[in-house]
Amino acid sequence: MSSTYGRILRIPGAAAFSAAGLLARFPMSMTGISTILAVQSLYGSYSAAGAVSAANVVATAAGAPMLAKLVDEHGQSRVMLPALLISGTCLLGLIVAAGRQADLWLLVVLAALAGGLSGSMGSLVRSRWTAVVSRPEDVHTAFSLEAAFDEVAFIVGPVLATGLCTSSALPVTSGWLATLALQVGGGAWFLSQRGSEPVPHARRHAGSADAGAPAGPSPAPTGPAEPGGSAGRAQGTGGHAGGGRSQHPQRPVLRHGAVLAVLVSFLFSGALFGANDVAAVAFATEAGRTSASGLVLAAWSIGSLTAALVYGSRSWRWPLWKHFLASTTGLAVGVSLLPFAPGLLALGALMAAAGTTIAPTVTTGNNIVQATVAPAQLTEGLAWISTALNVGVSLGSMAGGRAVDDAGSHGGYLVVAVCGWLSVAAALAGLRALRQAHAHPGPPR
Repeated sequence: MSSTYGRILRIPGAAAFSAAGLLARFPMSMTGISTILAVQSLYGSYSAAGAVSAANVVATAAGAPMLAKLVDEHGQSRVMLPALLISGTCLLGLIVAAGRQADLWLLVVLAALAGGLSGSMGSLVRSRWTAVVSRPEDVHTAFSLEAAFDEVAFIVGPVLATGLCTSSALPVTSGWLATLALQVGGGAWFLSQRGSEPVPHARRHAGSADAGAPAGPSPAPTGPAEPGGSAGRAQGTGGHAGGGRSQHPQRPVLRHGAVLAVLVSFLFSGALFGANDVAAVAFATEAGRTSASGLVLAAWSIGSLTAALVYGSRSWRWPLWKHFLASTTGLAVGVSLLPFAPGLLALGALMAAAGTTIAPTVTTGNNIVQATVAPAQLTEGLAWISTALNVGVSLGSMAGGRAVDDAGSHGGYLVVAVCGWLSVAAALAGLRALRQAHAHPGPPR
């Protein structure tokens, strides 16, 4: 396993941009909990805390694809450096405004601006990987590594934020301050590494030559181990093989059937994650061990982290659509057992087992999008995945919260199970598009 990951991390610049991307991704797991703890403590209202947190999440989900589209056209550093600086300034303003107990509407506006301009660091890192590796096996390994780093952020981030916000020796806004430092510091380090930055693609309008989409169908993508498969086009810019020029315009990202199938499936997967967070806290509270809820959720992420490292360390012969359907189904089966957990220990074990299917699902979904969209749309396509998951998390948190209020943690976990099977249903509904997804050859460097 170590040799597999060592091979790609020895690529010049790869270890540095991946490490920087990890630091810059910590805010995605710290902002929400820091916001809730800080606003609730300063304003004495969970409703106020939820409103500010929701504004940040919704703005992040809406802004990420728009920023990613600009990144594909103008380049990562040119777009994201000013965006991150403005986002950081708004987050700093949020810290100051909350500390002075300013009107709630100001906090909502600042939180929304901070989130809307933060972008999707995961899509930037993955896009960069497709520009520095050429073998499909290496793209598969790189995406699995980044899925593992996502889980590291979700294991460490909430614990760090909670400890900072609840420490008697530090201000309650300390979680926000740490988030700000990681976002701006990690992001600046990442964006300063210009050598590995993908070449931008100028947008071309319908009717113009060299618009990026192939004139005829390309081979359907296969599993990561098969040449010409999921990432077999990685010779060209953004991970796509060099190809001839075309007279056809690029199709919008959301008009690709395979992309839509992945996004709808991930919308329900995100809802599963959001409902699970609420249900886990409720389960631990009912057991008289509220403080154990963090450990239970950590078991979920540890299972996913382990699976990500194992999944990315070997090659697989299945085509991507089979991987996606199998891992999505496995996740649904795993979470369907959660309502029957007799205690916290059993719940943690079941969550760890179910968690092993998360990273393969997310990795394969990213691979399908990468194999489908044109090189000039890669960052945008990957950013839509983050948006689908984030929107799903918000919806799932609301649905799970209502179910918990009505029927306790058991009701919450029933919502989790339903969302899991809806995700499978979405994958099955889009199976034809997933099987016929085409890789788009792009212009040579």
